[in-house]
Amino acid sequence: MTSEWIGTAEAARRLGVKPASLYSYVSRGVLTRRTAPGTRSSLFSASEVEGLARRGRPRRAPGVAELVIETGLTQITDDRLTYRGVDAIGLAAERGLEEVAGLLWTGALGDRATAPPWQATAEALAAGSAAQAALPAGTLPLERLQVIVPALAAADPLRLHLDQPAVVAAGRCLIAGMVDCLSSVGSEPAHGTTIAERLVPKLCPVEPTPALVNVLRAALVLLADHELAASTLAARVAASVRADPYAVVATGLGAVGGSLHGGASFGAEVMLRSAGEPAQAATVVGGLLRRGERIPGFGHFVYQVSDPRAAALMGLLRQAAPDSVRLAVAEAAIAEAGKRALPAPNVDFALAALATVAEMIPGAGEVVFAVARAAGWLAHALEEYARNTPIRPRGRYIGPTIGPGAGALPA
Repeated sequence: MTSEWIGTAEAARRLGVKPASLYSYVSRGVLTRRTAPGTRSSLFSASEVEGLARRGRPRRAPGVAELVIETGLTQITDDRLTYRGVDAIGLAAERGLEEVAGLLWTGALGDRATAPPWQATAEALAAGSAAQAALPAGTLPLERLQVIVPALAAADPLRLHLDQPAVVAAGRCLIAGMVDCLSSVGSEPAHGTTIAERLVPKLCPVEPTPALVNVLRAALVLLADHELAASTLAARVAASVRADPYAVVATGLGAVGGSLHGGASFGAEVMLRSAGEPAQAATVVGGLLRRGERIPGFGHFVYQVSDPRAAALMGLLRQAAPDSVRLAVAEAAIAEAGKRALPAPNVDFALAALATVAEMIPGAGEVVFAVARAAGWLAHALEEYARNTPIRPRGRYIGPTIGPGAGALPA
């Protein structure tokens, strides 16, 4: 007998849960999900839903940690990403990071054309620039940001004011300072006022085309938030105990460089730079597989089919630099991954492709990721400041139990 398949809303109604809970059940193997033919909508097995409803909601499986936090910021459903109910792909088509940060922070996009450019104070710029300038040559740009942010904090005597207007003001200065305190490797733009335009000379020794700058702008928008990713959860925990906005961003920066998070773009950069021409992509990908190494930039824990951010960025990149050899290398890597039945490329791969096509410095993708995600970290901090309740998970102890002679050291 053919199994009945029902939509997300109906499955959630029968179980009495929110749609997001359905996807957590899928990731834990409790429910089966498939995509409706010709659409991007999810379908769930009605028999599994009914069985789950009879048994009750599943407890956490051994070895699987799950922490659910209610948020009104970002939703990921059916391989679609929205910020406060607004499609992120649509926002990336025409908006900038400043406008999207406003949406995440206050619920209003604002007008980039009339808003003044974000600026850090002279004292903050001096402190942040001096701090990162003291680092050894060859220090990766993300590591420089990890030094810049505490220096910016030391120059802000109002950083402990946690009401929304104060946090929004600090956020604008903080993100501007993160960018402006980095050393320039290219020519400063004559009239660059947006965060995207000001990032260009920090990352690009050779001035990119306006079309590539536009791809960078879109990347910042698409990376601004992604629900409760590892760095965002870390930032929220810090904010829940009233850490100031600079400490929140510093916490996020500490987690974002992990190779399974924002640092994945650096691994993908290294992979793409290893191939001098498209014909070498197969050798590079095959070599990683033969050594048993993970192929960076492919697959995503959240998206079941493909990462819509990657599809959007790769589409813009193809329009911006159709004749680029570096883009051809990226395309060859995607083709080779497909031949080997690897998952679709994710946003880390697309970010690495942008970095190589625009001839950015090594590690540039991590900086784009971190600058963009700082906006999201602060949005989540604002939710935690309003919630005013510490996030305090409990551990499940699996060590030795108390017995005779408890407390005595082994002989």
